[in-house]
Amino acid sequence: MEELLDMAWRAYDLAYCPYSKFQVGAAVETIMGERFSGCNVEVANYGCTVCAERTAMVKAVSEGSLKRGGLRHVVVAADTPKPVGPCGSCRQMIEEFANEDTLVHLSNQKGKIAHSFKHRELLPYSFGPENLL
Repeated sequence: MEELLDMAWRAYDLAYCPYSKFQVGAAVETIMGERFSGCNVEVANYGCTVCAERTAMVKAVSEGSLKRGGLRHVVVAADTPKPVGPCGSCRQMIEEFANEDTLVHLSNQKGKIAHSFKHRELLPYSFGPENLL
């Protein structure tokens, strides 16, 4: 977990957020042990802004390393008084790739995890492909 946490904080340092000045870093690990990091990237049209969690997951998908059910861990890092949870869009994307054991970890101090919980605690009544079958 230390390496994943370090990856999230290194990504935090790379965040591009000239408007909000709210940096976030994230790292994900697949069930195969592959790890990817991401930072938030904002633009003047906030609707085009991409969160750190989604950046990390998109990188994993685009490298062929993340499929449905293949997400093991998500770490979110933000230098805030209290830990910051993923936004609604990120929660939905986590749900799309999670499995029953996927854990989400929140860090608001470098080197420390403040909270860890199962992904379903983020979005308990989520909608996904299983609802269509």
